[in-house]
Amino acid sequence: MTADGIVLMSDPRIAAVPVVDCGEPLVDVRRDGSLAVDPRRAEESGAFAHLREGVLTRLLAAQSLLPDSLRLLFVEGYRPPALQRAYFERYAGRLRAEHPDWPATRVRDAAARYVSPPEIAPHSAGAAVDLTLVSADGHELHMGSELNAGPEDSGGACCTDAPGIGAGARAGRRLLATALTSAGLVNYPTEWWHWSYGDRYWALATGAGHARYGPRPLG
Repeated sequence: MTADGIVLMSDPRIAAVPVVDCGEPLVDVRRDGSLAVDPRRAEESGAFAHLREGVLTRLLAAQSLLPDSLRLLFVEGYRPPALQRAYFERYAGRLRAEHPDWPATRVRDAAARYVSPPEIAPHSAGAAVDLTLVSADGHELHMGSELNAGPEDSGGACCTDAPGIGAGARAGRRLLATALTSAGLVNYPTEWWHWSYGDRYWALATGAGHARYGPRPLG
């Protein structure tokens, strides 16, 4: 936990949450065009565009709660465990190089502000989505920082409740949060764009007895 009370993905309470996987399939969110899908994380397998079926259902419910002038913009969902591990190790390596005096536990906690440890990663369970808002004509709203900007690169503006991001960005984040929370998703507070349902982080945040989804391969 950070000084401001944010529970990080590296918190041992998250790893301690049991997983009782409901066996729900991963589905392609592009299948009927209901969601706008951004190609910035696209790769050959199309894994990025998959989510557990129940998460997609909740995203569509959230989208229906937005003003008619706005839509969700889906950026990334499922992330294969090997890719998640590569992301985590790359970011942890950057932090080790920048802070050679940090012990391993501090590096892990600092890395977990931005990339989930692979063994508990919501993306690898098909339970998490990175997303933002676009206008009806496809114009992406400014939300105070670039989506996927790290805390170092954004000066902390990536945090959902970051101060000083401007009234327009604050209003956009509030709209996004209201819709997604109403649909049952929870936010990772160091990343305004990251929302999940059914994973260990969600279970801890909501008081559920167990996670519904655990890491799994795409096929």
